[in-house]
Amino acid sequence: MSQAIQNLSPSELRQQIRSGAHTGNTSGYCAGYVQCNMVILPSDWADDFLKFCEANPKPCPLIEVAKAGEFSIPKVGTDIDIRTDIPSYRVFENGQLISEVNDISGLWRDDLVVFLLGCSFSFEEALIADGLDVRNINEGKNVPMYRTNIECTPAGPFDGQMVVSMRPFAPEEALRAAEISGRFPSVHGEPIHYANPQDIGIADINQPDYGDAVTINDGEHPLFWACGVTPQVALENAKPPFCITHSPGSMLVTDMKNADLQVG
Repeated sequence: MSQAIQNLSPSELRQQIRSGAHTGNTSGYCAGYVQCNMVILPSDWADDFLKFCEANPKPCPLIEVAKAGEFSIPKVGTDIDIRTDIPSYRVFENGQLISEVNDISGLWRDDLVVFLLGCSFSFEEALIADGLDVRNINEGKNVPMYRTNIECTPAGPFDGQMVVSMRPFAPEEALRAAEISGRFPSVHGEPIHYANPQDIGIADINQPDYGDAVTINDGEHPLFWACGVTPQVALENAKPPFCITHSPGSMLVTDMKNADLQVG
């Protein structure tokens, strides 16, 4: 990851995304700034989804909920247009993925409600600052993500099993990573599992369900965090007639500072 990429301002990156110049994942971009997972639902589905997030704060930590029809979200960024400022969107109908697009302006409706959720990319820089090797960033890859057998708490039609993101560490490094990420409860907080991926329903650590496989060196074990792709599983199960999410790894980069989310 080049210094120029890390030093991009969120506004500069959003302009690149809006123009189509950047269409990839956003891990490692705009050092210091909060990145968000995103879900867009019709207003008559929004209350139940809000309850689902509140019941499952580890995988679904709420950062902001917009008013129906609002696509500019000034609380998280001055010039944000949610219809154009995410590199890749997933469009679902009746729980089925029908397309991935780079712009949803033509799909926008006045009854749509935007949910922004915390993302583990926000604590990655704190891990790096402590001297830890965040493998997906060092290898220039999207973080590996996996479906698990961990059940979420249902709310209305929304239920399903948790998705996790993974970064490998040796045991002593894993303890440091857990302590550091635990200072960021609004972006998933401390990990939920270490080593033994089979215990949480992951059959092959080298075959992630989303993102890219990364190198796991001798003496290292996978460390798992709750992941904001979890709502996509819940949406597949709930089958709303229409909804939009970010594509895994393609986040909304906000003007909020990661440091402002740290506690303790």
